[in-house]
Amino acid sequence: MVTISELQKITGGKWIAAPHESQTIRYLFTDSRKTYGVSDAAFFAIRGVKHNAHHHLKDVYAKGIRVFVIEEETEFSPADASILFVENTLQALQTLASYHRQKFTLPVIGITGSNGKTIIKEWLYQVLLDKYSIVKNPGSYNSQLGVPLSVWQIQEQHTLGIFEAGISQPAEMQLLEKIIQPTIGIFTNLGSAHDEGFTSREEKLHEKLKLFQHCETLIYCKDQSFGRQAIEQLQCKKFSWGSENENDVVIQRTENGFSISYSNQKVSLQLPYQDAASLENTGHVIATLLLLNTPIAELQHYVQQLRTVPMRLQVKSGINNSILVDDSYNNDLGGLAISLDFLMHQNQRKTKHLILSSLIQASRETEQWISEAVRIIQSFTVNHITFIGEEWNAYKNLLPTQSKVYTSTEEFLNQLNEDDFANRIVLIKGARNYQFEKIVKRFEQKIHGTVLEIDLNALVDNYNYFKSLLKPETKMMVMVKAFAYGSGSIEVANVLQYHRADYLGVAYADEGVQLRKNNIHLPIMVLNPAAESFQSMLDNQLEPEMYSFKILNEYIQFLNGRKGRIHIKIDTGMHRLGFAPQEINALADILNKHTEVEVLSIFSHLAGSDESKHDAFSHQQAKQFITAAHQLSEKIGYKPLFHLLNSPGLLRFPEYQFDMIRLGIGLYGIDPTENKNPNIQPVATLKTVVSQVHHLQSGETVGYGRHGKVEKETVTATLAIGYADGYSRAFSKGVGEVWINGKTAKVVGNVCMDMMMIDATGIAIKEGDEVEIYGKNFPIEKVAKSIHTIPYEILTNTSDRVKRIFVSAGI
Repeated sequence: MVTISELQKITGGKWIAAPHESQTIRYLFTDSRKTYGVSDAAFFAIRGVKHNAHHHLKDVYAKGIRVFVIEEETEFSPADASILFVENTLQALQTLASYHRQKFTLPVIGITGSNGKTIIKEWLYQVLLDKYSIVKNPGSYNSQLGVPLSVWQIQEQHTLGIFEAGISQPAEMQLLEKIIQPTIGIFTNLGSAHDEGFTSREEKLHEKLKLFQHCETLIYCKDQSFGRQAIEQLQCKKFSWGSENENDVVIQRTENGFSISYSNQKVSLQLPYQDAASLENTGHVIATLLLLNTPIAELQHYVQQLRTVPMRLQVKSGINNSILVDDSYNNDLGGLAISLDFLMHQNQRKTKHLILSSLIQASRETEQWISEAVRIIQSFTVNHITFIGEEWNAYKNLLPTQSKVYTSTEEFLNQLNEDDFANRIVLIKGARNYQFEKIVKRFEQKIHGTVLEIDLNALVDNYNYFKSLLKPETKMMVMVKAFAYGSGSIEVANVLQYHRADYLGVAYADEGVQLRKNNIHLPIMVLNPAAESFQSMLDNQLEPEMYSFKILNEYIQFLNGRKGRIHIKIDTGMHRLGFAPQEINALADILNKHTEVEVLSIFSHLAGSDESKHDAFSHQQAKQFITAAHQLSEKIGYKPLFHLLNSPGLLRFPEYQFDMIRLGIGLYGIDPTENKNPNIQPVATLKTVVSQVHHLQSGETVGYGRHGKVEKETVTATLAIGYADGYSRAFSKGVGEVWINGKTAKVVGNVCMDMMMIDATGIAIKEGDEVEIYGKNFPIEKVAKSIHTIPYEILTNTSDRVKRIFVSAGI
């Protein structure tokens, strides 16, 4: 905590509204949407490229915040508010966090590199939790904004800090180093991530290494040749690990597992993972444990604790029409507010229910952390609360009135009435030792082994990237048709609404009606309206596209003088739907006759914006659109919104942004243009599991029609996915490939309705292993190309029986 007077001295700001000098600051907020009502908080109004928190000061004030740090002049000046003006609010926040860090002498592990930062941080948290009271970044809060908010969490009871730091351009790491002030460093690796922000890979390396310029010891893998020389030139002590005997920690593969040698001692280990990335991450964990004086004989005990647990929130369908927010492996005060904020912005159900275990707050008085937790909970609108743990039971008098308390997970499950949770959205948040996965399993809809995992953070990053390409005045319509390209329209629309998208687009009226039933209130355009759906569109404030005189006249007749809002489609060369340019005059006559019909936008669609060979035609379409849209606007006497560009159009023809663009496939992580954009991240990962493993002899066959004949001793694996799940029979007979345990494996024989078989020879594989059909390791573009189709088709063909799981670090 700091006092208001200290806040002014630390940041060097000037008060422009009378401060309440006795007030203390415990909480820091930077996002008006994630601010909750506590009196001892300060709001830092950050100004970004596309978001400016100064525009939302009144919203923050309405939530109860009374201390504001700003960098822009504003008319906002309530009599009871303290407003501090600084030159740069982000720098002021970083300076405050650096000041806070200097007050503590605890050891701090600082982690950076291109890949593995979050996994290593979370794994270290798992294995060290019994020895230390740990403070760490929530999720992947590793940015210029996330790091100071993370470090601000440090309190007296903490005995170890673990913070990751990420950068995307020069001069950023030196700022984060001043905030984290690591005593132990971990450098994971150097890859291609964020290459575009640096002049060379060498520059990026030297920038990342600035995190360790004052640390005592740096842990790194010496097997990685690139960057080794730069690392060894650092002034700190080096603690290396790798396969060569020259390392401090030697990790070598053996016939039965791995051998670990350190300080003249040697043990054999069985590691829980076999893929290269997980083995590398495990190596960093082992080296850190040994540096922290963990007996080498105890390593097996610790590495057995490493789990592929969800490091992020997961949204799942539950029984009795419930929605689950699964955060069942992590529970501390630092993450409680983040999870509750995420719950508040899930609008699929109106009733919110929290199931919470006792918190992980070692070395802190029970009554103190219970009071703090209750205070956070009461800052949010939670309708029902279930507390599980002896500590809650001992302090029932401190708990909210809408609470029920159980001493253990078993007691809760034994007394559970599943009907009590019907039609609710339930946040299940528990420390690992409470085994809340049992609660999730009880509530979760039964699913087979194949799931489509949607990374909501990647989706938001894509949204923000495309938004950064827009002019300040340009709006964005986001297409959520076809079940949001297979991703799940309700959940995706909910995220887009939270991030203030301007418009949504759907193909058919029933898609829009479903969104309205799930509390989506953004404007929605319907691309393919039908006369039988006019009433539902009017009832649900859906806005139909008008593309022909027939559909327009039918709609006007239906309205019968009532007001209606429409969008006009112009056919400029796609020749799919739309009014021809020569029909504009007749169209205008109808619209002028029926002024009850308001035209909200005029738009067209580029036929070949993704390929340069069609550029001349795209420019021709744009020219025709401009002429037709202006002609119609002039004749009806007002100017609706103009929009022409889709995802590839925005990437390749930004000069035609007009008033709005329509973001479709780009949001879902696919760049359909010839030049693949590194800023667009994959969103969907289709995963299944190994149902059975077979060892076949030469001459044996696999599958229907015996089309899979093996010519040598072969290991095959049967996977729980088939063409009924959307995995086409076109992938049969070696055409398709999948990713398993770090390697690719070809399809053997024909794809069946519910199963398929792969050749897993040479791959360490067992029943229950996870298999990636497409995703971050095996791009969907490659999958589509193998059967001569496009990623759109692969995504949208994923059947409804494949359960969608939505993951997020807190959006």
